[in-house]
This record gives sequence, C-alpha cells and structure tokens, in this order.
Amino acid sequence: EEYLLGDRNQKVLPVAISLMASFLSAIAILGTSAEMYMFGTQYLIVNLSYIVCTPIACYLFIPVFFKLQATSAYEYLERRFGRTTRTAASFMYSFQVMVYTGVILYTPAMTLQVLTGFSVELSILLVGLVCVFYSTIGGIKAVIVTDVFQALLMFAAVFCVIVSGIKAKGSVGNIWRIAEERGRIEFFNFTPDLTVRHTFWSLMCGGGLTFLSQFAVNQTQVQRYMTMKDVGSAKRALWISTPIVVVFYAITGFAGLSIFAAYSDCDPITSGRIKIRDELVPLFVVESLGEYPGLAGLFIAGIFSAALSSVSATTNSLAAVTVEDYIKPLYVWLHEKPFPEGRTTILSKMLAITYGITCVLLGFLARFVDGILQAAISIIGVVGGPLLGTFTLGMFIPAANEPGVLAGMVAGVLCSLWVSLQEHPPPHHLPLSTAGCPANTSLPLTSHAVLSDDNSDHTFWNNLSYMWFIVTGFLVTTVLGSLVSCITSCCHTPNRKLDPDLFSAPVAALLRSRLPPHHDRRVKHQEISHPLEEKLPTELSCE
Repeated sequence: EEYLLGDRNQKVLPVAISLMASFLSAIAILGTSAEMYMFGTQYLIVNLSYIVCTPIACYLFIPVFFKLQATSAYEYLERRFGRTTRTAASFMYSFQVMVYTGVILYTPAMTLQVLTGFSVELSILLVGLVCVFYSTIGGIKAVIVTDVFQALLMFAAVFCVIVSGIKAKGSVGNIWRIAEERGRIEFFNFTPDLTVRHTFWSLMCGGGLTFLSQFAVNQTQVQRYMTMKDVGSAKRALWISTPIVVVFYAITGFAGLSIFAAYSDCDPITSGRIKIRDELVPLFVVESLGEYPGLAGLFIAGIFSAALSSVSATTNSLAAVTVEDYIKPLYVWLHEKPFPEGRTTILSKMLAITYGITCVLLGFLARFVDGILQAAISIIGVVGGPLLGTFTLGMFIPAANEPGVLAGMVAGVLCSLWVSLQEHPPPHHLPLSTAGCPANTSLPLTSHAVLSDDNSDHTFWNNLSYMWFIVTGFLVTTVLGSLVSCITSCCHTPNRKLDPDLFSAPVAALLRSRLPPHHDRRVKHQEISHPLEEKLPTELSCE
C-alpha cells in the first residue's frame, strides 16, 4: 500500500499538481503550440469542456471508487459485473497506455535532436531509463513529489517561449494583431458538420469525454485519488488541478501564436527548414533563445520534465493494474490462498522496469507519427471512449449485465479503431507565408495544405473529425451494451446482487428508495461485517 498508494495520506496540493502533470505531457507543449500555428485557436475551446466535466467527475464517479478503497480502478468492474469484464477492460487500458507512452517518449527526443542534433533513439532510451529508475525506487510517493517540480519546469519552458516572442514583436498586442490578421483567432465555430476538424461541438463533446476518460475512470488518475485519506480531499485535488490545466493550455496556446507572429512572413515548414509542424517550437527556441545562456537548456528541462511526469505515472499505474488484476487473482486461483503482501512491492518494481522497457521500444516507432497532438487524442479515443462507456453502464444503468457490457465494450473498441484506421485526408491548415524569406530562395509566397486530387472515394468516415473518435466508441458501448443487456436479461442469471455503493449517487439514492426501511437497516449491518457479500435485489431487468 505504501509503494502503490503512498499510505493513503498524501496532501491535496501535491496530488492536484501531479494530476495536472501526468495529464499534460510534452505533447501538450509542442502539439498545442503547433496547433495554434497551423490551425488557429479553435482547439482552446476544449478547456471549456474540462471545466464543465470537472463536477461530473467529482460528484458522480470519484465517490464510487472511494467506497471500494481498491488499488485498481478495474476492481470495480469485477464487483459490478464479473472477472471477465475486469480482465478485458484492464487489458485494453494497458495496451492504450503503452502506445500513448511511446508517443510521449518520442516528443522530448525530437526536441533534443532539433536543438542539439542528439540521437533520437538514445534520447528515448535515456528518458525511459530515468523514469523507470525513480518510479521503481520510490513508488507513487516519488512520482507525486517529482511531478510538483516537473510542473514548475513545464511552466517555465512555456514562459521562455512567450517572453522571447514578445521581445521579438514588441508587445502582446502586436502578437495578437498579427494572429488575427492572418486568421488564427477563432473560438466559436458552431457548424454541425462532423467532418470539420475542430468545431465548438466536437471540442465540447470529444474534449469532455476525453477529460472524463482520463480524470474520472483512468487508472493513472484514480490511483492518485486513492493516495488521499478521504473523498473530499480527492475532490478538492481535482477542483484545483482543472484550473491549472486550463491555464497551462491557455499559455501554451499563446506561445503558439507568438511563434506564428515570429514566422508569419517566413514559414519554416514551407521554406524547408523543418519537415513537420511538431518541430516548430524547438526551432523557435534555437533561433530566439540560443543567444541567452541557459534559457534553451531551461526549455529542454521543461520538455523533459513534462515527459518524465507522464511516463513515470503510466509505468507505476501499469504495475498496479498488473499486480491487482492479473497476478493476485491468478495466485489465488492456483494456490487457494491470498497473495503474500510482502512480495507486492518487489513484484511491482520488476513490473515497472518491464513496462518502462516496453514503452521505450514503442517510442522508437513514434517517429512515424505526423502531428503528435492529434495522434495522442486519437489513441486515447480508441480505447478511452469504450472504457468510459463501460464504467458509465456500471454506475448509471442498473439493468446492465456482463454479457451486454462485454458486447458493448468490444464493439466500441472495434468501431472506434475502424474509424481511426480509415484513410483520412490531410487537414487543411491556414495560409502560411514565405514573402519575408531571403530573396535567394525560390519559394511560393503562400502555402496551404496539399489536398487530395480526388476526394470522390472518401466516405463520411474518411472525413470524420478525430475529435469524434472517442464519442463513437462511447456511444456504441453504452447503446449496444444497454440493448444487449435488455435482450439477455430474460436468459442471463445474475450471479450477484445490486449494491447501491457500486452506483453513482443519484442512481444509488433511487435504488435505496425502493427498499423497505427494515431491509435497508439489515443491509447496513451486513456491510459492516461482510462488505463484499451479495446484499440487495438482483440485477434489474429491462421490463
């Protein structure tokens, strides 16, 4: 419990900062800035969805996990549905996190290569080994403490870019004016077209579900909530963390506008100085901060800190999930006795090392990704939507049963994966200019994204915005899961009874209101001595 949960006595502020740091990797710094440069400020509307969804996570999801007092978030699914559901969800989470962590590891490596020419492969290896070392030695406590210092370096890195941009253009007003004149300022695109890359609706729906998939049911964040002494402390930590996330996205967005203002008349992508948009921030740092000793190094430290905080969080949570969801149940099944707690720590450390090495290997493949922000959100969406849908069925739909949930979860993953693997045409970025480049270069004065010559073969699914991937997975999981549960309720014999503690507060109150007072008192007495026994009426049918 000390290694994985920090003795459940961690303070609110460090955990709040750790929640932010583990969510905002180096992808947020480089990817968001590049997004502002290429496509404008519309993406920042996602912050509004985070604010709207914070109370949903605080009051409808987090209290349910606290009632269980479990190390693994997926233990909830076993108590609600069965072991098969828990194992399937845990496997999907592990796969998603390892792939996502590979992209995270690649981000600082790319930065260091642009700044110093350092080998990408060696950089990925070094970052991975450092993360494995301190997360293995110190456990969740070390991860939380280092997250606090790394968060400060992340903010320092972004401010370095902003200050340099202001110095180059004279004032914040000049940066904003240039961005506005070149069409970068747009916040409220209300078009209902699902094929438009970013709209108010796609960012609110897709961004909101992404937030909930990460902060409401994700093992990495749930494990941090469980390091605290009570649910009130966990809620306060999230309420503090969300504004920090919003502020960080806002200043990172302005950093992107600062870079655009600096290169507004000589785009480095069109001029051939860099190959992909994710190299914009490192290039700007080299050209604007190189003359100031230490500032480029501070920026590198911030980028690496952002990666370290996320990677250490994921390796620790993967170790916790593997121990709780696979090894302990397997040991009980083989030996018919509980797993020795004394072995948990050493086993978790070995698993953290193993997962760290695996993520490093996946990081070598991330170089083939163009657009790390979009890639990261797509990875989260493919599995995050179905997993969020699975927990939603468990906490909000009393009639949901294991056959329905499994059918919905598998179908949700397959559908979102199928959509994400479609051949999507390259996004049409805003105009870029080379009018101010040196006269000895022969370049077009403006540049747009190259569009396919023939879009007639592109279906709706080819053009669907990536922000809707997670919505697709969530809807397929919840709708199909509910329908299959209703269909199978007549022939599926429940092997467990409904416990109000496994439901969100409004649903739990409704279930308790249907019980006679004397039965409710008997249940409360049972909860004291046998908290995991079957206690209440069986799973509801759809009749």
